[in-house]
Amino acid sequence: MMIHRRHAFAAIAKAAVLSGIFAVAATGIATAAETKITVGRTTGASGFHVPSYIAMDRGFFKNEGLDASFVAMTGKALVTAGIGGAVNFVPIPGGGSQASLKGAPLRYVVGQSLISQWAIVVDPKIQSVEELKGKTLGYGRAGSADYDEGEIVLGEHFKMNVGRDYKVISFQGEPERIAALINGSIHGGLVSFPHAAKAQVAGFKILLKTGDYLPRIGGTFWVTEKYLNENKDTVQRFIRAIAKATEYLATNKEGSVPVLQKHFGIKEAKEAGFIWDTVHNAYGPDIPNDLFKAVFDGRKQRMESKGLWPKGKPLPDVEQYVARDLLNSTLRDMGYFLKAPPKVQGKMN
Repeated sequence: MMIHRRHAFAAIAKAAVLSGIFAVAATGIATAAETKITVGRTTGASGFHVPSYIAMDRGFFKNEGLDASFVAMTGKALVTAGIGGAVNFVPIPGGGSQASLKGAPLRYVVGQSLISQWAIVVDPKIQSVEELKGKTLGYGRAGSADYDEGEIVLGEHFKMNVGRDYKVISFQGEPERIAALINGSIHGGLVSFPHAAKAQVAGFKILLKTGDYLPRIGGTFWVTEKYLNENKDTVQRFIRAIAKATEYLATNKEGSVPVLQKHFGIKEAKEAGFIWDTVHNAYGPDIPNDLFKAVFDGRKQRMESKGLWPKGKPLPDVEQYVARDLLNSTLRDMGYFLKAPPKVQGKMN
């Protein structure tokens, strides 16, 4: 069974949400006996991690009695630091899944993003995906999400294959793809939502969002089993903070835009507004079972290709890696209700 964002936290009284939770969070009033925690974040801001930025800047961690501080590292370094206990809460589900399969005692505790967060941006003259035939697109490197998810969506849902129907130039960074669009070297580019907003400001448009076709968890937080066992109350408070931040992000554009500006280094509120318009309803603190398993399936396939997992060996029951009872009970206490998973236009790969 899955838990998803429910009716604007129906069981949390509206008056409490508006006059209590958000008001206290916005003023940043500290609570007594705050518990220090460290929260991982990537060196470059990620669209998958926005609820944690909201929780930090709008006081949701503080309102739960948590003295939280970010630790910025690359994804790989965060996984290593998290396993070693140097960072308490780590939002790297892919790296965590591989570590779990190799025996690291990790437990996933709360989700963030529930969809793929890539978009194909094009010149406004291109009106349909079919018009990309014969064109050149800018992706990331083969095997990375900013290549694979574009290839999957165009191939499975539009019958357009790399090499046969369109060409791909790989760029290491997203800014390079935007620059290539501007100078005409490519006709479209696969970029994350924040960079799609930058492209919109430059006069390009979003032709396709991969999230409309690929549900996918991203930014899901995990802790070590030892930390969970010794700090269950802290983990519960962390779950509540992320859940409240998710709801704030979904409903409060005015308060969310300055946070997006700060963390993505955006000067213009209009550009940050484009990001909010695109991502605000893409999050949920729940960890849907099928999407969670898909992370491990994908990682197992990658490990098999590198000889790190015996070919043909099935996955263990991945539910053992989720603190499901703690997550579900915490969210239910906040007013979440069981509901079907988010709808998408196509079947997940």
